[in-house]
Amino acid sequence: MQLAMVIGTVTATIKHDSMRGCKLLAVQRQLTDGRPDGDPVLAVDGVGAGVGETVMITGDGRGARELLDTNVTPVRWTIIGIRD
Repeated sequence: MQLAMVIGTVTATIKHDSMRGCKLLAVQRQLTDGRPDGDPVLAVDGVGAGVGETVMITGDGRGARELLDTNVTPVRWTIIGIRD
């Protein structure tokens, strides 16, 4: 699990079948002191996050499959919480 800042929304004209109806967000992973960590990544939003919010993301494949209710998905990152 990592902290990340939501930096934008993503629109896809074509999605994998497992991602239909999912909101995609661009997030910038952060170090513990809030500095950026690497390049931004795409994440499937499972909690209703918005631009400017700090979120918790995970790269757990099993969690992504459960969120999307499928056994096959190309999703790597999912948003699992919003920081208060």
